[in-house]
Amino acid sequence: MTRPVPFDSTTLRPRLPSPLEEVTDERFTRHGVRLLLKRDDLIHPELIGNKWRKLVPNLEAAAGRPVVTFGGAYSNHLRATAAAGRLLGLPTIGVVRGDELADRPLNPSLARCAADGMRLRFVDRATYRRKTDPGTLAVVLRDADAEDAYVVPEGGSNAAAVRGCRALGEELRDHADAVALACGTGGTLAGLAAGLGPGRRALGIPVLRGGFLGDGIRALQTEAFGGPVGDWQLDERFHFGGYARTTPALEEFARDFEGRHGLPVERLYVAKSLYALVVLAEEGAFPRGTRLAAVVTGAPFTP
Repeated sequence: MTRPVPFDSTTLRPRLPSPLEEVTDERFTRHGVRLLLKRDDLIHPELIGNKWRKLVPNLEAAAGRPVVTFGGAYSNHLRATAAAGRLLGLPTIGVVRGDELADRPLNPSLARCAADGMRLRFVDRATYRRKTDPGTLAVVLRDADAEDAYVVPEGGSNAAAVRGCRALGEELRDHADAVALACGTGGTLAGLAAGLGPGRRALGIPVLRGGFLGDGIRALQTEAFGGPVGDWQLDERFHFGGYARTTPALEEFARDFEGRHGLPVERLYVAKSLYALVVLAEEGAFPRGTRLAAVVTGAPFTP
């Protein structure tokens, strides 16, 4: 019988707690709001932001077994998992949505995964939609020759990840009255809200369309903590067309924010959350005197 391999996250040399930086921006100061940037993008150069907080508890649970996870062709989560595998000497398998991609050249994101040693398995979209069904998952694992692997869900959001993200709220509870971040699968928000404590609120900006995320977050909190925890809400208005979608207006906003504050702004998540906060401040959503923290959950991908 193989003995589990101990995992020590300190070997990856994270920068924790991540820095908290106050910036001066008249779009907030004229409404009496202090803007703080929670620089989770500086936790680790390859396991960036909430990917660190969500992946590390799952890597500990994997105990040296190969890790199977899921994502689309441009998934930040797949890249982070592949990088973790390379850094730790851990086999990784990425199940990618879209079997039509199997015969095409790898895009830069998937090429990075492959370069980091991840085995890529492409499945048709109907199978991918059913990936959480036990029977379908068993077939996917068998076809990938990974039946004994540890499975991490799409986006890395499960009970272990949610409990890992609770530390983000704990790091902010004494410094912010409201905390905002962009959401994909909702695991980071679920943990953040639990860690903030009474009198603090968390705001999620979904980057996908559909209005389904609230139920998912409640389910994650129930799985992780036994029920809903913390004061959190979602504002569904700022997805800019859906995941991986941007517009010229969002691009212009991101470039302007970079010029004002010297922060490299990731477009698919971070730009949408920052844009939302400017609009919300103008709408009077934050009382004067509010300490508003924006979580920088990632950095721009450079092929």
